[in-house]
Amino acid sequence: MRALDTIAESIRIGYVHPTTVLNTLIEAENEGGLGAVRRIERHLSIGLHALRDRQHPHSALAQTWLGAARAYLVTQVERKQAV
Repeated sequence: MRALDTIAESIRIGYVHPTTVLNTLIEAENEGGLGAVRRIERHLSIGLHALRDRQHPHSALAQTWLGAARAYLVTQVERKQAV
């Protein structure tokens, strides 16, 4: 999944632009539906624990990605229910 590569690279370098976050999540949904975004959220949740255990310097960025994925899922579900 290309989105996971984007996320991993941004965590590796320690920076991501907010537009990149949104575009990555939109692309993941376009490619695989909300299920793909849920899989990303699950990977991030598991990965965040591993990064924190290793005291990775960019674990806060992983937390940001996780929060963004969760917010995206909530927003999309609410949006679909409103229609």
